[in-house]
Amino acid sequence: MAQITKKEVDVVVCGLGWAGSLMSIELALAGLEVRALERGGERDYPDFAYPKPADEYAYNVRNKVFATPKEVAVTVRYNMSQTALPTRKWGAFAPGTGVGGAGMHWTAVLIRPTPTDIKLKTYVDQAYKPGILQDDMRVMDFPFTWEEIEPYYYKFELICGQSGNTGNLRGQILEGGDPFEGPRSEPYPLPALEDTLNNVMFKDAATKLGYHPFPNPSACVSRAWKNPYGNQIAPCNYCGYCSKYPCLNYSKASPQTAVMDALKRMPNFSYEVHAEVYKVVLHDDGKTAKGVLYFDVDGNEVFQPAKIVVLSSFQLYNVRLMLLSGIGKPYNPITEEGVVGRNYAFLSNGGATLFFKDKNFNSYATAGATGQMFNDISPGNFDGPGLGFLGGAKIHSSQATGTPMAAALPKGTPAWGMGYKEGLEEWYNHSMKISITTTCQSYRDIYLDLDPHYTDHRGQPLLRMTFNWKENELKLQQHLKGIVGDIAKELNPDSMSMSFLPMGADFDLTKYVSTHNVGGAVMGDNPRTSALNKYLQSWDVHNVFVPGGNAFPQNFQANPTDTIGAITLMAAQAIKEHYLKNPGPLVQA
Repeated sequence: MAQITKKEVDVVVCGLGWAGSLMSIELALAGLEVRALERGGERDYPDFAYPKPADEYAYNVRNKVFATPKEVAVTVRYNMSQTALPTRKWGAFAPGTGVGGAGMHWTAVLIRPTPTDIKLKTYVDQAYKPGILQDDMRVMDFPFTWEEIEPYYYKFELICGQSGNTGNLRGQILEGGDPFEGPRSEPYPLPALEDTLNNVMFKDAATKLGYHPFPNPSACVSRAWKNPYGNQIAPCNYCGYCSKYPCLNYSKASPQTAVMDALKRMPNFSYEVHAEVYKVVLHDDGKTAKGVLYFDVDGNEVFQPAKIVVLSSFQLYNVRLMLLSGIGKPYNPITEEGVVGRNYAFLSNGGATLFFKDKNFNSYATAGATGQMFNDISPGNFDGPGLGFLGGAKIHSSQATGTPMAAALPKGTPAWGMGYKEGLEEWYNHSMKISITTTCQSYRDIYLDLDPHYTDHRGQPLLRMTFNWKENELKLQQHLKGIVGDIAKELNPDSMSMSFLPMGADFDLTKYVSTHNVGGAVMGDNPRTSALNKYLQSWDVHNVFVPGGNAFPQNFQANPTDTIGAITLMAAQAIKEHYLKNPGPLVQA
């Protein structure tokens, strides 16, 4: 079949989730002709909003708005001596697909990392004596300062309509917020979501034990909001259908509610769905890209020429596309040469489920980001060096949706039949959770590359993930188990169950943790150890930019979306202010 060649555009954007939609609208506002290509289908909010019902089985069990493993499988192994096997069903993480990507089904916790998280290598060098941490750990700083990135956090939070309590306003610590957060230039755009009973109980217990809880920062807006792009987001009605669902009420910030409605009206923007990009085409010298190749909905091979190429799909697929396209040298974990594939990191979760016969939690009235958390156990806020590990966690009580399939039941309750029904009747609405979301460091032998054995439906190698838990992260889990246990004891439930990783545990791909995958094409200030510079520009191919979680050198305890939005907006600004005037490297190697 003959290849189809399209008219050249200024920018081609590959992937239309948060990073792709933000990059598209910012560059289109600068007057550039922008063409976006999305592997999945159209995801238009009228197809999901009221009066259509939220189908728990379709969304929460059958993963209706996720990519399927058949479409985007990865292979997984624990170490380099093993043969990786393909994913057959999403378990630990669940990438999105279609317009909006994972930004359509996210939980909407919109929280910044701390200044220490941004400069973690600097902190380690100052706080840890040689020999305390594992020799194979590869900690890096982000290549920007807090002062440089903070305005872009605030811009993204205005786009989303962030709701919460300010804890540090220009250096002044304010009651009710996070005293450990970095200085904010402006307060939260909107007040926090309403508390639920579990939040109040958790807050009181944590405060009594000396911690500093604050409301979960949320992109489920607490009040009606009109954002800088002119899009209106409706106030949350606490229906509970957030994580793994598109919002039924236009209340959760997503590419659809916060960006796409304005973007679609711009005459210099267009997009195509069911457009599977499989390669960035480079000029003969390999120093610049001339466009991308993709397959359209009819299976035609199409070449889209462009002056600038933006890779903005999910973290795993950005890395794979760079490897398939020969952008940057693949990472070799033995010699530590190469940059594409290094510093992959995931994270662990865990916690306790507490049951109270005399408490009604109204679990059907909640939002995904409803909750209280504290940041006392994050790097630099407690004695990690004395405990012999690096990292930390946000510890929180966030009320889950009250849907029956998600209801928590005491250990030993049958999973089906009469016993299950009796357990559901007795315990539904009588439980709360204390949960952890942890850091995860990067290591020499934890990485991504192309699988030598397995290919996709077009014969191209799948992405291979080599990943397992390290002693550092398991030590962190054991420390957190004690803290959560103390809070649970203070709350005095009738019964409880706890879930933490024991020492020696292996990564379990089958159980959901989060979709906070990061690394693989990281940003840095040294082209020998990073694939991208501080503006997400490839060190090797200067007209290729790669925004996404792939740019994180390790995983911090804060959810990644706020940082993905901020670094994308900072990169877009650099393109507009500097690259367009003088195309070339924005940072000298």
